Amino acid sequence: MKVVLLQDVKGKGKKDEIVNVSDGYARNYLFPRNLAAEADAKILNDIRNKEAAKARRIELEKQAARETAEKLQSLLVKITIQSGADGKLYGSVGTKDIAEALQAQHGIEIDKRKIVLDSAIKAYGTYTVDVKLYPEIAGKLNVLVCG
Repeated sequence: MKVVLLQDVKGKGKKDEIVNVSDGYARNYLFPRNLAAEADAKILNDIRNKEAAKARRIELEKQAARETAEKLQSLLVKITIQSGADGKLYGSVGTKDIAEALQAQHGIEIDKRKIVLDSAIKAYGTYTVDVKLYPEIAGKLNVLVCG
């Protein structure tokens, strides 16, 4: 019997999967516990619609990430920080500082965990920082650290 799993079932499959199980297992175990429903045309159509909506949402997120990557390429984020008499910075510039400056200066909100720094910035200068916007989409951001 073909059934659609309404929840994850150990040894059978994940939620919204269509699986073949024996009639007795379906009637005596899965149906009474609301773990599965019989795979009829209405349920199969609902699953197809959910999958199409999910694919559309992912495509929209990818497109938004590509657009943001293009915007970041042309931006310069200026971070002003204090330094001592010998020119060394007090502290360092981290991903949190870059994310806050990007939000304040350009209105683009990016999570600090998506900004990739090999190590914290501890000197004045211009740096190029990678920003991972989506699993296969990354952008570059120019950061100017000055006094």
